[in-house]
Amino acid sequence: MLRKYAGFILLAVALVGIAIFGWWKYTHPGLPDGIAMANGRLEAEQVQVATKYAGRVQDVLAEEGDLVTAGQVIARMDTRDVLAQLGEARAQLLSAQSAEGEAQSALSAREADRLLARQELARIDQLHKRGFASSQLLDKARASMDAAEAMFQAAQATLRRSIAGIDAAQATINRVEAAVDDSTLTAPRSGRIQYKLIQPGEVVAAGTPIVTLLDLTDVYMTVFLPASDAGVLGIGDEARIIVDPAPQYVIPARVTFVAEDAQFTPKAVETKDEREKLMFRVKLTIDPKLLSLWESRVKTGVRGVGYVRVKRGIEWPENLAVKLPEPTLEAASENAGH
Repeated sequence: MLRKYAGFILLAVALVGIAIFGWWKYTHPGLPDGIAMANGRLEAEQVQVATKYAGRVQDVLAEEGDLVTAGQVIARMDTRDVLAQLGEARAQLLSAQSAEGEAQSALSAREADRLLARQELARIDQLHKRGFASSQLLDKARASMDAAEAMFQAAQATLRRSIAGIDAAQATINRVEAAVDDSTLTAPRSGRIQYKLIQPGEVVAAGTPIVTLLDLTDVYMTVFLPASDAGVLGIGDEARIIVDPAPQYVIPARVTFVAEDAQFTPKAVETKDEREKLMFRVKLTIDPKLLSLWESRVKTGVRGVGYVRVKRGIEWPENLAVKLPEPTLEAASENAGH
């Protein structure tokens, strides 16, 4: 009796095994010759939004997971000290402008004195030539002329210094105004806030990152392929990506990078078989316009599989035909508006 039931059990197990294998073959059809695959994960370029100057963080206006657009305000620094410097620089500018006015008036007076001394010297020189003025009087007129000329040159120098003072004060204002502007941190590009690194009220050093931004227009999968496959790939070649959380979709991509050097190698690389084990990093990038349609769904760190064609002229198999979800309503309406 036990043997009879054991036979039925073995038959049932075999049938279940055949069914599972058939299902697996149906859902995981084999790749045709000329298609290579490799495991990878979705990544995006990271941008650190950092403060240019040391100081206290007044506000952080973005939270982790927020979608932000280029130019959107991310954080603000406390600007009280900087605004005080700006007021001081503006006061110095007013003082320099006042000094410039005084120097200009003094220069006009010295120029008049020089003209008068020149005319007096010319008149006494004519009288001296006709014998109606003494040499002593002529020497005195020449000395007055020299003094007037020296006073005029000094007034010019004072005016140049006052003008330089205006330029210096204006440069200080420009620098401090730039510091005020830089105290408002904006997103350099559109993306998603990945990490909020600093809280309001914290005092930070110059160059401290406030948030980490993921650039959702530059999403890619990094895979590693053997030399025989990576060696035939060209920049711009078509690729496909399937991510583990959504295996029903096939995402189109392009080869945008192939490493020149192997990323990891066997201990010895002497024979052809050993050279075949060399693995090269390949970057499969998704079209930014495509990403914009599913911006709210794009996530990094997701595992999946990347596929590339390593033979020219072959078609993508049916299971790797592009298949995408419906775009979000917001993205679809925004793209329709453009």
